[in-house]
Amino acid sequence: MTGWPEVALGALCEVFSGYPFKSAHFTDDPDDVALVKGENVGQGEILWEISKRWPREDADDLARYRLQRDDIVLAMDRPWVPAGLKFARIGESDPEALVVQRVARLRATGDLDQRFLYYVIASSDFVAYVKNAARGVGVPHVSGKQIAEFRFGLPPRVAQEAIADILSAYDDLIENNKRRMALLEEAARQLYREWFVRLRFPGHEHTRITNGVPAGWKKVPFESALVLQRGFDLPVQDREDGDVPIYGSTGINGFHNKAKVVGPGIVTGRSGTLGEVRYIEGDFWPLNTALWVKEFRRVPPLFTLFLMREMDLKQFNGGASVPTLDRKTVHRTEILMPPKPLVRSFDEFAAPLFQQIGSLTAQIEKLRAARDLLLPRLMNGEIAI
Repeated sequence: MTGWPEVALGALCEVFSGYPFKSAHFTDDPDDVALVKGENVGQGEILWEISKRWPREDADDLARYRLQRDDIVLAMDRPWVPAGLKFARIGESDPEALVVQRVARLRATGDLDQRFLYYVIASSDFVAYVKNAARGVGVPHVSGKQIAEFRFGLPPRVAQEAIADILSAYDDLIENNKRRMALLEEAARQLYREWFVRLRFPGHEHTRITNGVPAGWKKVPFESALVLQRGFDLPVQDREDGDVPIYGSTGINGFHNKAKVVGPGIVTGRSGTLGEVRYIEGDFWPLNTALWVKEFRRVPPLFTLFLMREMDLKQFNGGASVPTLDRKTVHRTEILMPPKPLVRSFDEFAAPLFQQIGSLTAQIEKLRAARDLLLPRLMNGEIAI
């Protein structure tokens, strides 16, 4: 053992719960201030793409709820899901944001290093503590008081910084790979928009356009090109250890040893969270809170990814209290179908980019595995610093 003195987290960390923002004033204006709610705190990342916004002119009076770089946020409702603990760290490139009620903001004080605090929260001891402490019927909840009562061994400040340096080197490489992946995907998105939204495709200068439809293109119902299907139930108690990702409305919800759908595939949120469309290279299991493309009738998966993202699927919300994607309405919606050779040309451009993304994803998994192997051994002093 380390011999490091044991301390309560709350003695050296501010555990601060967010503001009770009223949903009636939420906006989708990207120029407004982002809100960090429990639903958009993922496992090690914040899902900014589904973040609600707060009017900028009303944000000045809420300075104490502003998030700053290296702040740690932890979902207090359903803090743990099968995919892992719902916590994240605010990065340099993250947008200006406010923390919402039932999300804890953690800031180190005194002799606790903020980066070291992040790895305390990421440790298996803290994850197990939260899983055991969370209480509630239907919606497990962990309180700020319970978070503050977690106890851990506190190394000297110089050792904290050394541990953080070692583990941060892995996280920096992971973030660098994520940035490269984003740039590769953006290249494909820009070409899609240039050819299929702005209609500046190869040969457009010599193509007649009538009522917004270029010669050789057709307006067709969505269902003639693609068929969406509701996902499948898979209760937590029925899941078995494996590496098949389980996708819900907000992304990966856990893992299983069996797949329901052979990849590559496309999923999007059906209930609760709408609008985010994901491409999945391998086999997967879509949950009943998601929709997946059952049939690629006239277009391939990568073209489908950008087609569905451009459709703004949130507009097809058919739910009253809970947002629900109306699949039948989507199926009836008209889309502009390009000629097959043009779709094929786009796929030939995008496929190598997504192969690189797949390679970078594999590198990220190896880096995470190495970091997660080191983390407990560093935190308990098994590896000397």
